Amino acid sequence: MYSKIDEFLSDWQYETECTLKYFSLISDKDVHKKYHPQVRSMGRLAWHLTETISEMLNRTGLKVHGPGEDDLIPWTMSKMIDSYKASAASAAEQVKANWTDASLEEKVNMYGEEWTKGMVLTTLVLHQAHHRGQLSIVMRMAGIKVPGVYGPANEEWEAIGQKPQE
Repeated sequence: MYSKIDEFLSDWQYETECTLKYFSLISDKDVHKKYHPQVRSMGRLAWHLTETISEMLNRTGLKVHGPGEDDLIPWTMSKMIDSYKASAASAAEQVKANWTDASLEEKVNMYGEEWTKGMVLTTLVLHQAHHRGQLSIVMRMAGIKVPGVYGPANEEWEAIGQKPQE
């Protein structure tokens, strides 16, 4: 759980950059293609990551600008990327401007439970990682090489002189 705003902002910047790396590899032809009936399309996953930023943080009283839950999924990745960048930047700005390290201990109602604001930020970051992991699987199903985030991706091991792990 975050107890320092600066720690969240540092992590948030990295997580945002990682998510944008993934988004940048998705072509418009792959945005809405379904690879399995029980698996979201790449576009749906990307849009969920985008819309959740404002949805989650606005429940805390912040005023994060971003798409709403009922907004239609854009048909192009460039529009999704623009929306994601704007929403992620707005989140960072709102947290920095309105919360303090001490306020991260304050509780807010989140989905019928009481969470500290620090827990909200932690969950937001983990939510990004969780769905980016799902996105990586769908991207692999489409034949797209995924970038490493917390270490090398399978395809990147050879570039650093090592055998890919099994």
